[in-house]
Amino acid sequence: MKTDFYDSAPIPDIDLPAQFANSERRSGTLFGNEVEAFMPRRQFLKMSGIAGGGLVLAFVLGGESRALAAEGDEASGKPFSPNAFLRIGVDGSVVIAAKNPEVGQGVKTSLPMIVAEELEVPWESVTVEQSTIDKELFGPQFAGGSQSTPQNWTRLRQAGAVGRTMLVSAAAKAWGIDVDQCRAEQGFVINVENGERLSYGELASAAAELPIPAAKAVTLKSRSEYKLLGKWITGVDNRALVTGRPLFGIDTRLPGMLYAVYAKCPSFGGVAKSANLEEIRGMPGVVDAFILEGNGDELALLSGVAIVAKSTHQAFQAQKALQVEWDRSGASSDSWEAVKAQAGSLAKEPGELDSEVGDFESALASAGKVVESYYTYPFLSHANLEPQNCAAWFRNGKMEIWAPSQMPQRISGMIAGLLGIEESAITIHQKRIGGGFGRRLMNDYVAEVCAIAHRVDAPIQLTWTREADMAHDFYRVGGFHSLKGTLDEAGKWTGLLDHFITFKPQDGDGSKPLRGGNLAGRHVQLPEIPNNRIEKTMLPMQVPTGWWRAPGSCSLAWVFQGFVHEMAVAAGRDHLEFLLEQLGERRWLEEGKKNSLNTGRAIDVIKLAAKKSDWGRGLPEGRGRGLAFYFSHFGYFAEVAEVTVDADKRVTVDRVVVAGDVGMVLNKSGGENQVEGSVIDGLSALAGQEISFADGAVRESNFDDYPLLRMPSQPPIEVHWLETDYDPTGLGEPAFPPLAAAVTNAIFDACGHRIRTMPISKEGFTV
Repeated sequence: MKTDFYDSAPIPDIDLPAQFANSERRSGTLFGNEVEAFMPRRQFLKMSGIAGGGLVLAFVLGGESRALAAEGDEASGKPFSPNAFLRIGVDGSVVIAAKNPEVGQGVKTSLPMIVAEELEVPWESVTVEQSTIDKELFGPQFAGGSQSTPQNWTRLRQAGAVGRTMLVSAAAKAWGIDVDQCRAEQGFVINVENGERLSYGELASAAAELPIPAAKAVTLKSRSEYKLLGKWITGVDNRALVTGRPLFGIDTRLPGMLYAVYAKCPSFGGVAKSANLEEIRGMPGVVDAFILEGNGDELALLSGVAIVAKSTHQAFQAQKALQVEWDRSGASSDSWEAVKAQAGSLAKEPGELDSEVGDFESALASAGKVVESYYTYPFLSHANLEPQNCAAWFRNGKMEIWAPSQMPQRISGMIAGLLGIEESAITIHQKRIGGGFGRRLMNDYVAEVCAIAHRVDAPIQLTWTREADMAHDFYRVGGFHSLKGTLDEAGKWTGLLDHFITFKPQDGDGSKPLRGGNLAGRHVQLPEIPNNRIEKTMLPMQVPTGWWRAPGSCSLAWVFQGFVHEMAVAAGRDHLEFLLEQLGERRWLEEGKKNSLNTGRAIDVIKLAAKKSDWGRGLPEGRGRGLAFYFSHFGYFAEVAEVTVDADKRVTVDRVVVAGDVGMVLNKSGGENQVEGSVIDGLSALAGQEISFADGAVRESNFDDYPLLRMPSQPPIEVHWLETDYDPTGLGEPAFPPLAAAVTNAIFDACGHRIRTMPISKEGFTV
């Protein structure tokens, strides 16, 4: 796979045709090249760049489709570019744009694979280029919620099929035959009557002259015709990654660049009053130091102290000597220990009714057995290996930004409002992201570097220290669940009560929980329990929270799937049989809704995981097996963990078996990587991670007290797929939620200890 980039080329002028009399001349960047074209008002224009100095094509979609071409160097010919995602040169080269941010989830490879499949070209002939940020050209560009695949599946198939259709039409016209007598095959169009063939490169110029068919009118390939999708394909950046090429935001280098840090109050919401700025300015390499008032928005720019230096190391050293007087009058005073004590007391009392199906009180009154439990999980940091960073250059009234952001399209509006410049004066370049997990859905670090660059006459790269990254995250929210389950005399589950204790914003109206701290009936995923009651208590909290890998599901799956096992044990039933019973008949819980649980798909992955893990086979003493299932982000996953627990409570995870259904796995190499990463990440969080705070400040500061799983603790992981006829969905998140419950259920099976506190180190266990 090539990952080269074309050099930019001059843009020829275009005489204004009559149909563009009511048009605006637009300029922008596509495939890394500056382009200009005319945009008819109220119509959607897609523009291509130039290969070899020859041409710019502007395609109008909507109304009558037509292609406008401007001649350049005759010898170069006309590259074919029917939409923003695709360009074919007269030499047969194929360039496909990767539109969404790459966070390690593999979309820079898998999304272009969709276009290449429908275009019918060999993958080896494709060059992938990271696109610019342009909503008009590419639609939504973000990385979050495992949405890249489901949101782009149809659109990218159509993009490739439009190109294939036009190339086939060009060949048919050249041969004077009907298009039905032509077949596209791996970069060629073949005359099925006589075997004559024309390459896509030979057809590019002629195809560029044809009308563009409507995207919905082109014929898409059936799954049985796929040659590329569903294979094991190496990531397009792999060689660059292992050879250390500069791909990430932190690798950005610009002429005359200076380097910055930004110090904020340890207690959330504190404001900088004064600092030893003169002393800092006199330190080696320091160019300037100043206080920024900020706009008070935690999602944008909080008050702090900026230090600008000639190197990142010098900026870090100066930050160590920084002494700031903070105004903490409006700052957080939250204490995790106090919150845990308060939640423990509240759990003994009823909460506010949130929802109820059936009548839990009746189930309780008639129960043959009642099981009660109390589950606790902490706040967590995203802990990206690449800390927050961004580069910005303010010159000639324009801001240029190099951002490793999961939400790049939100940046321009935020910066325009913050600095009082026009959105049209802001350019954003996508950079590969060294870990996101939801942290880079927030663009606060972008606001910080832009505010600094707005004051300094040089390009600026801002880099957070690891300690700053840990201290100023948007954390996975912690929570508490006081559970009560009822069984009848036959061991059937008849009722479930969850008093959920979560958090609400300190200064909110009290009606909504903190980001990521919600619970709804759909999260329980046990539809056969006839009586379900959810109660809530929300405590005020000033700690900033956000979306963390598999938001909500990452913690709720552990609670409910752990409690399923508790109920199965109390009923004296096999866990597999008991879990399947709670799903009932095969059906959609809400017909026609993709985010609704399909119990048939759930049953199938559970049975597959059980089969592949030898469920029911005996294990040696001290070794246990645990099962869990969860549906999240359109993905169905069941996992079985086998563990050994010794007398010192050391847990060895001997094996994890994963079964998943995401419709179709587009790239099995990337898909397996995502599942394995989810298992490792889930085990890491379960084993020893916790964010605690006192006086509104985080106590953990680095990986010594917020440990990541080490390589010797990684278990063998087996991944098994159910290939189903449903449209493919994402894989960054849905394999994560079942892991914790599978492991803690296995620990109980091994030693009889029921873990109800995350991390398990709080109950004396180590991994």
